[in-house]
Amino acid sequence: MLKTLVFGASLKPNRYSNLAINRLVRHNEKVVAFGLKAGEVAGVSIDTELLDYEDVDTVTLYMNPMRQKEYYNYIVSLGPRRVIFNPGTENPEFYRILRENNIQPEIACTLVLLSTDQY
Repeated sequence: MLKTLVFGASLKPNRYSNLAINRLVRHNEKVVAFGLKAGEVAGVSIDTELLDYEDVDTVTLYMNPMRQKEYYNYIVSLGPRRVIFNPGTENPEFYRILRENNIQPEIACTLVLLSTDQY
């Protein structure tokens, strides 16, 4: 089953990445998560190591552009179909790298896409 990687996941309930994990799970999406602090949100473990996830369809970013740079190669290596740049994560340099690797950058909000059945 294809899955979504929530990249920049937070244990804090008021963070958008946390809300996204909860909503993705409620929408029966398969979810994996990477963050700086290990823990669990809605039954999803937040990994603190860069794992070689398989079958990643979507990476939804919750990390500011300055912090993204060190993860470019990793995210590209997962071979997702698309990377969603949530508000505050917009990064034209990364868009270009993704397009060069046949990965679709999508400037959107995961929460809005889910609530409008466009995910």
